[in-house]
Amino acid sequence: MGIANGIRKHANKIAIGERHTSAWAQTLKEAAEELPPPPLHRLEKDGLDISMAWAIIGIFAILGLAAVYMMSLILIPITLAVVVGMILGMAAEKLSKMGVPRLANAFMLSSGVALVIFLLINSLADPLMTLANEGPAFAERTINRVMPYLERIEWLHITPATFESGPMSIGALLENTGNVLHIVTTSLTPAVVQGMIFFAALLLFLASRVNLRKTIIMTFRTRTQRLAAIRVINAVEQVLGFYFATASLIYVGLGVVMTVIAYTGGLAAPVLWGFFAFLSSFIPYLGITLMTLAVAIAGILTHDGLLVGLMPAAAFFTVHLLMENLIFPAVMGRRLEINPFVVFLAILFWTWMWGAVGAMLALPLSLIVITIIEELLIEEKPQPQLPK
Repeated sequence: MGIANGIRKHANKIAIGERHTSAWAQTLKEAAEELPPPPLHRLEKDGLDISMAWAIIGIFAILGLAAVYMMSLILIPITLAVVVGMILGMAAEKLSKMGVPRLANAFMLSSGVALVIFLLINSLADPLMTLANEGPAFAERTINRVMPYLERIEWLHITPATFESGPMSIGALLENTGNVLHIVTTSLTPAVVQGMIFFAALLLFLASRVNLRKTIIMTFRTRTQRLAAIRVINAVEQVLGFYFATASLIYVGLGVVMTVIAYTGGLAAPVLWGFFAFLSSFIPYLGITLMTLAVAIAGILTHDGLLVGLMPAAAFFTVHLLMENLIFPAVMGRRLEINPFVVFLAILFWTWMWGAVGAMLALPLSLIVITIIEELLIEEKPQPQLPK
């Protein structure tokens, strides 16, 4: 077979081009055509080879997750900046069409985000400081109010003596409150560093957004791949911008309603409750659960009757349920439908990886992944124009 392959290669070399060939070369070419094709050697893989391949993939996946977890101090603000920058992509496009330079465009948008965050922190500083200072008294008052209801549940075996000694005593609770405040205080420096990284990354991302798009598109070689890249980038920006613009308007309305509920329900700091309702709505399932429990506890501590104390929580839960199941689908339509189980798993995973910020990033990251998959799997799509 080695001789046959040599004859075939030599005949192919002679056949290339249009130069005159001799009779010997013509005979060699005809002999090569009559030779049987070379046998195809197929490498069979057994179960051990397949297991080794999957083990290597699993090792690299675990190493990648470990790197994402260990680099959270840098990756969290950068990822948040990229997501926010993509959400602001539509606004950046409109400002660019109005003749605003890219650098000024990026500076205006990033400064606007910084101003909004500063105003929110400034408005919440006093209520949060008051809540932190009154933490011990709040814990003692909570125990005194909840104790009559806990005593009725016999299988819990909780009595007033439970809170006089041991890990659930008032002294232990006060000590834990001090530890929590110490942890919050020591976390301020990393938070400041992450805030600086976030604003720097957001400014640079918005300033180089167009060039970054071109670079990503031109990394692909064929026209089809470049068109697919343009389609995916445009779809991701449109989905994120449309979702968060619409969701923000709806959740602002929910925050206003929660402020009214807190005011009429006799809860302290109604504006703070409205802000927490707005913020927690961006975390599906977990946000509404924690918010309802917090409002229920605050209502029980405020009012003497159990039913009266639970009315603000019931009202908030009902309003949120109506918005999520009636108003939100009516506005969004079926364009942004995501499997609830997938969203729940994403929230658990990113909360485990990056904490509270990961929980807020779970939904936008899920939207990005699902949009990319849908755009790549759909065959017939309108083809955008290549950049010049």
